[in-house]
Amino acid sequence: MSFWRLQRFEELASTSDYCMARAKEGEAEGLAVIAERQSAGRGSRGRDWDSGVGNMALSVLMRPAIAPAQSGMFPLLAGVAVVKAIAETLPDGVTAMLKWPNDVLIGGQKCAGLLIDAAQGGNRVEWLVIGMGINVAFAPVVPGREVTCLAAHGATATAGEVAELVLARLAEAVEFHAQYGAVFTIQRWLSLAHAVGTHMAVKLGDREVVGVFAGLSATGELMLRVGDGIQKYSTGEILLGGSYAAGD
Repeated sequence: MSFWRLQRFEELASTSDYCMARAKEGEAEGLAVIAERQSAGRGSRGRDWDSGVGNMALSVLMRPAIAPAQSGMFPLLAGVAVVKAIAETLPDGVTAMLKWPNDVLIGGQKCAGLLIDAAQGGNRVEWLVIGMGINVAFAPVVPGREVTCLAAHGATATAGEVAELVLARLAEAVEFHAQYGAVFTIQRWLSLAHAVGTHMAVKLGDREVVGVFAGLSATGELMLRVGDGIQKYSTGEILLGGSYAAGD
């Protein structure tokens, strides 16, 4: 997909909401929208997200010919694209890491996030909107979260430059997925993420399930080893390492 039609705005309520509205009006796939500022940005699990001037708020519209069960690949594709793009802006020795399902970390601190919205028509996905936010120039205050930005690690790229890198890497990821399939996409994602064997907890509301990361399923679900069994999750907040190690 090399046909992104990039639209730039000084301010939008939400780049994803804008893309969703265009999707419902019949807009063709390939629309990409970037805003210098969002007044009502959305994060995961219904949280507000403050992009702020200098940070990247980018959403794209896609119309893949897939069944709903296959849509779990698209957060993985977007995650790979964001990490690859970020890597092009950072100095040697600084590495970004994917955290399932939708975070990107540098040094254990969140620097980027993803949000997927979708509509289903019959047994097919009608459209997908992928929202991607990257803290480029500054790290907003997020209660209860450790947050960082690319500039704090030596990056000098602007939000617009980072957006163009993301679009190029996303087109590449989608092309590779079409050519090599889900197994290849999952392997690429795992190569950029927390290691298999990482101790973690999956938080589902007030409940936490503690175990060890066992990889991803064929449809992109997180696999958690709990005791002698494997549990699969399609959603949930992930708490990594440290206090979740065996015996702690």
